[in-house]
Amino acid sequence: MTGTAARTVQITVDARDPRALALFWCEALGYAVPLPFGEQTAPPGGEEEAAKQGDPFRAWEVFLAGAGVPSGQWNARAAAEDPAGLGPRLFFQRVPEGKSVKNRVHLDVRAAPGLVGEERMAALEAECARLVAAGAARLERVDPAPPLEAGFIVMADPEGNEFCLD
Repeated sequence: MTGTAARTVQITVDARDPRALALFWCEALGYAVPLPFGEQTAPPGGEEEAAKQGDPFRAWEVFLAGAGVPSGQWNARAAAEDPAGLGPRLFFQRVPEGKSVKNRVHLDVRAAPGLVGEERMAALEAECARLVAAGAARLERVDPAPPLEAGFIVMADPEGNEFCLD
């Protein structure tokens, strides 16, 4: 390596409904919707009050309205961020076409780190049930087959993007 520093990544997902998908992934990962202003920047409008009321999307609406963005474009983009700043930022952008083929890249949600066998699969099943209640679909369970396979569950988010509980 030539001394180049490691870079962070943002994962971008095409979506029909960026807001709904951001909320799903916030629930799935324990992430939060970022506010329209950083900690170092004073907000230009009333979005701070909306944020205090616990509605980051309302804060964005106030911000976008104040910036003159037409309301039809308010759900064109959304994001989900790790509150601790450790995981990658997820960015959702509205596109006109729906999903048509299997993902070539997918997320593995590490829901049972360090667990093996039935204990692992029980933890994955519990997380699967929680995410199905949040709008995901269960697609397939792959049972442990040591030494190479620890077991996982294949799922799809509310717009059909595959991911695994691992």
